[in-house]
Amino acid sequence: MIDAMTLLLADSDWDSHMGDWGAGWWIVMMIGMVVFWGLVILGVVWIVRELGSGSHRGSHHRGGGADDPLAILDRRFAEGEISAKEYEQRRKILSG
Repeated sequence: MIDAMTLLLADSDWDSHMGDWGAGWWIVMMIGMVVFWGLVILGVVWIVRELGSGSHRGSHHRGGGADDPLAILDRRFAEGEISAKEYEQRRKILSG
């Protein structure tokens, strides 16, 4: 159906200054340009989101679920968020 519409638009001559091309080709080119730039923008957004989902979002998997509690505890200790005493206490509780 889209091919038929494209052919009708491409074959119609609306007294444009493009000779045999007709105004239909202008419409096809404009739609193509919108689709092209839309894909470029989506690609850039996708790349930025993929680069942004690195290790600094450590408390979640890509699927959105929480990490293993012991892994979170290890990460917090490694980053200096909790003391060694607090780390040992929480590790005993979680391993319990």
